[in-house]
Formats: sequence, structure tokens, C-alpha cells
Amino acid sequence: MRKTTRSALRGGAIALGASLLLAGCAAAPEAPAESEPTGSEPAATADITPCIVSDSGGFDDRSFNQLGLEGLTAAAESLGVEPISVESQSAADYAPNLSSVIDQGCNMIVSVGFSLAEATAASAEANPDLNYAIIDDSSIDLPNVQPIVYDTAQAAFLAGYAAASYTETGIIATWGGLPIPPVTIFMDGFYEGAMYFNEQNGTDVQVLGWDPEAQDGSFTGGFEAGVEAKSMAQTFIGQNADVLLPVGGPIFLSAAEAIRDQGDDSGIALVGVDADLYETSTENADLFLTSILKGMATGVETVVNQAAAGEFSSEPYVGTLENEGVALAPFHDFEDVVDPELQAQLDEITAGIIAGDIVVESPSSPQQ
Repeated sequence: MRKTTRSALRGGAIALGASLLLAGCAAAPEAPAESEPTGSEPAATADITPCIVSDSGGFDDRSFNQLGLEGLTAAAESLGVEPISVESQSAADYAPNLSSVIDQGCNMIVSVGFSLAEATAASAEANPDLNYAIIDDSSIDLPNVQPIVYDTAQAAFLAGYAAASYTETGIIATWGGLPIPPVTIFMDGFYEGAMYFNEQNGTDVQVLGWDPEAQDGSFTGGFEAGVEAKSMAQTFIGQNADVLLPVGGPIFLSAAEAIRDQGDDSGIALVGVDADLYETSTENADLFLTSILKGMATGVETVVNQAAAGEFSSEPYVGTLENEGVALAPFHDFEDVVDPELQAQLDEITAGIIAGDIVVESPSSPQQ
């Protein structure tokens, strides 16, 4: 447990950048930093119309879908072509939206998320001359589909350790939108990281909302902000959890509402996922202890540029701590509140995970 009180928390923000590089399993050019413009990209050798279809969270989720769209937009700008984006309101839109972008002449189609796997597989099988990429899914075994996947359990392990270090109540919580691998992989790593903190420090921090042995826990039933998502946050706050990890796009917005309802001095912190939500959800910046980062914008941008250069591959593109495809965001406003030794501990843990001395296991981790 940290010794510093939270009275210093509401001070000024420390603006720190978080750069992510993503290297694939297959041979690929070095990816640019997430926050930097693309450097030298492969010269386009084929006509390309890049398109992206969101999941039901929408492109304004400030997280998962937004990052995918940013990557596609950056690639289109560097190639001098017009991208097409289509937003899904529900699962019923996935197949029709994929058909609509094909009708508009798209030949490089990015599906955002595991939820689109079935529709993407059917579309790709019916259109073998088109190239597809899908984020957070590796279930499709077709020569024209490239998975863009991440071992986010590794970065979530660091977040779990940090949350266990930060908590004053000794209780932290996590829950998801749906019980699917791209969600539960965060929950696995978060839980393991907290348990590792207990092991190393002789503490007994509890993690509510997830049982990694049973692979069962708390879920809102979707990826939309709203009553269900807020109610879940309120439940865990009522159980004295003071660090919350909601995994599922904009459901974090409802968690932020629930924290605000407790008053300005509640001291309850959020852990974000996918993007550095301190930067993308600025109205809630003061609530974020940290975020678990996935280099989705960089992954999409690189894969689209490769396709434009005639270098499309169906080999998975896997982000890890080692290649900086996943990472932990800075502590920002919490920098002066967390244990002064915490960052050094996290650096040591990161090195241990990369070296294989600390094994982070999740049934949802991609094969490498």
C-alpha cells in the first residue's frame, strides 16, 4: 500500500507522451510511434481503397474503434487516397456494412474487433480477391485475412500491479462488456498483476469481478455506455473498490459518472484500456491512474501501407511488451501520488516479462 495521501492528487497534470511501436510476427517494416507521423512507408504499387467497419461501440468511443479509424486515416493520407468508414450500431449491421464497403469499391477492409469475426470470415471467403484485416481476432484461416492481435495480458499485468500498489482499501475491481477473449485477456493480466504484488509485498489486495480459474466474472452485456455500465461501477464502489478497470470501449464513461457521483474527494481511480484515456477523454483525465495501451492505430496504418505496396500477408501481427505493441501509459496526475518506487518496480517487471522470467498467462493470449 502506498503511504502518500491523496490530497496532492488534484494538482496540475504532468503531460507525458506515450509512444507505441508495433512489430509483427511476419517480416514487416518498423512501425512508427503511435503519436508520431508515419516516416518512410512502402511505395504504393497497387491501387487501394482502404475501408474500416466499426463494432457497435462506434468511432467516437475514444478508445478501440477510434484508434483503428485513426490508423486507417493516417495510411490513406500518406497514400493520397480517400478512405471509407462505416459505423455499426449493432451486431446486425456487421454483414451489411461489410457488403456496403465492397459495393463502394473497397479492396482493403479493416474490421474493428472480435465481434465482426463471423461476418468478416464470410465476406472474405466470398471475395478472395479482396484483402482484409481484423483487430483482436485470429480465428479466421484465410489467405486474404490478416489478424492484428495483441498480448495485452502483459501490459494489464503491470496495471494490476500498479492498482494493487495504489489502493488504500485493499480492494480493486474489473469488469467487461462481453466475455470474449479481447476483453478477458485484460482481466486475466490485471488479476495476475495484483496477485504478483501481493506475493512480492506480503499484502492481500482483493480483485473483484473476475475469476481467472473459472474464466468467469462480471459483464455489462455490451460495449455501450449507459445504465447497465454505470450500475456495475456503482456495485463495485459499494463494495469498497477504489481502483476500477472497465474493459469495453465507452463503458468507462459510465464508470466515470459513478465516481463523480461519489464527490470530488472520493479518491477512486480508473484504469483505461486501448488508448491513453487521460489524453482522449480529457474531461475525465483526473480520474485515470494509468491506461493499458494497444498500438492499434500503428498496426492498422502499417498493415494498410503494406497492402498498398503489394506486401499483404495473412501472418498475424502481434503486439507485445518486447516490441512495444502494448505498454502502460504514464501516471500523469497521479505521478506524485503513487509510491515513489513503483515505476522502478514496473520497469523491473517489464524486463522480467520480456526475458521470460515472469510468465503472464492468459487463455486469450495470441500465439507467437
